[in-house]
Amino acid sequence: MTHTTEADCRALDAADPLASLRDLFEIPDGAVYLDGNSLGALPRATAARVQQVIREEWGRDLIQSWNKAGWIDLPGRVGDKIARLVGAGAGQLVVADSTSVNLYKVLSAAMTLQSRERPAARVIVSERDNFPTDLYIAQSIARQFGATLELLEADKIEQRLGADVAVLMLTQVNYRTGALHDMAAMTTLAHAAGALAIWDLAHSAGAVPVDLHGADADFAVGCGYKYLNGGPGAPAFVWANPRHTERMDREQLRQPLSGWLGHAAPFDFAPTYRPASGIARFVCGTPSVLAMTALECGVDVFAAVELAGGMAALRVKSIALGDLFIARVEARCAGMGLALVTPRDAAMRGSQASFAHTDGYRVMQALIERGVIGDFRAGDPSAARDGSADPSLGADLLRFGFTPLYTRYVDVWDAAEQLHDVLESGAWRDDRFARRGKVT
Repeated sequence: MTHTTEADCRALDAADPLASLRDLFEIPDGAVYLDGNSLGALPRATAARVQQVIREEWGRDLIQSWNKAGWIDLPGRVGDKIARLVGAGAGQLVVADSTSVNLYKVLSAAMTLQSRERPAARVIVSERDNFPTDLYIAQSIARQFGATLELLEADKIEQRLGADVAVLMLTQVNYRTGALHDMAAMTTLAHAAGALAIWDLAHSAGAVPVDLHGADADFAVGCGYKYLNGGPGAPAFVWANPRHTERMDREQLRQPLSGWLGHAAPFDFAPTYRPASGIARFVCGTPSVLAMTALECGVDVFAAVELAGGMAALRVKSIALGDLFIARVEARCAGMGLALVTPRDAAMRGSQASFAHTDGYRVMQALIERGVIGDFRAGDPSAARDGSADPSLGADLLRFGFTPLYTRYVDVWDAAEQLHDVLESGAWRDDRFARRGKVT
């Protein structure tokens, strides 16, 4: 997709069927926000709704609001709304805890199921540059079950799936490169080898079409603060294929964190744990009502998306934004030290584009100062030492996320122009851009 003038982009915005969705968000004047893949923008409805919960439900009705305002139902109620975005059924997905905690639950459950049917299967396979928390949790589970975690480059995974593999654990959209796994194809390959497939949807839920049932996935987790716009540290979600929750019901199998709200009758206050049926057993502690409320506001935005064409329309715009950005950056910044690491084929990428640069941190800080807000991800220094065939693993990356709910074509145009100016002028070389905060 090539548009040679800013006017072309303004014309695309004027004709965009999703354009009105931007008005549902608070976007600071002058900001080009391309970091919704790390933290979604604030929905306009959120502040008033959270204040209502604080002043009326908590301030006036106090503890009565667990029943009167339905606080106790938030995990399932918000879960059902997210389920519609990821191809899950009603009552099959709950909002609870963090992505890391939920991954621990489902990975432990998967290994427990496999240890009963395939005790010789003692390998967890994942992608080498999967998001670190996923790998850290998998390391813990591997130690707990006496298993081995094997990390492979993406193109080596298929040939590794064998009889000794218990679980294939992947993130649908790679957080560094934006590469999109074919969930259905990879799940089929895992099942053919006897393995279970666990999917992290943190970088895909709300940005690309997801069909957990269509792919016949086994378990899935995801976060609420990226494309779902639930706010910093928003609660995460967890899904299990009904065939697994039904088996867990029959065999009275537990997920490892048997907290009180995952009990079959939590307000009986019994001293012995008895798991709730279905997905409810994956709830653990008391939900954070204020955080759940903010997340529900973010998820409710997608009701307007359905009226504007649904996830398919979002995907069309996401691809168009990515194609435009890649084309403009490569045209304007040729010979300036950038290398595209995101798949050029739109069918193979999520809703972001990443470029490698040897001084990526400084370049991004210079862009942010100019109002173009993307982010930076450091490379894996071990990749170069061990001779990795994928050079992107060791590269420092500039990441640009495209949230079709509020990103405009002119935003993409402006970002490419500012990137060109930062690189051509050498503005990024200023020493102040080398200073790093705790969050990079």
